[in-house]
Amino acid sequence: MNQQFLTLGILIILIGFAIVIISSLTGSQKTESKIAVGGFVGFIPFGFANDKRILYFLLAFMAVMIIFFILPRILK
Repeated sequence: MNQQFLTLGILIILIGFAIVIISSLTGSQKTESKIAVGGFVGFIPFGFANDKRILYFLLAFMAVMIIFFILPRILK
């Protein structure tokens, strides 16, 4: 059964690569990408984005994640 999952996982990854390659070859030349990256260093959240709305969403999401991580420890 583990061999089947391994084969299925590799197949899904290869299909993903094929989709990315095909879409890059057939896609339009002019695109606008909005990117946001965030994470935690210890308990301190950080975020970078090239759009204010995405950054605000990212910070709100990370605030919710902090609550989910800290709240169970407080309620113990």
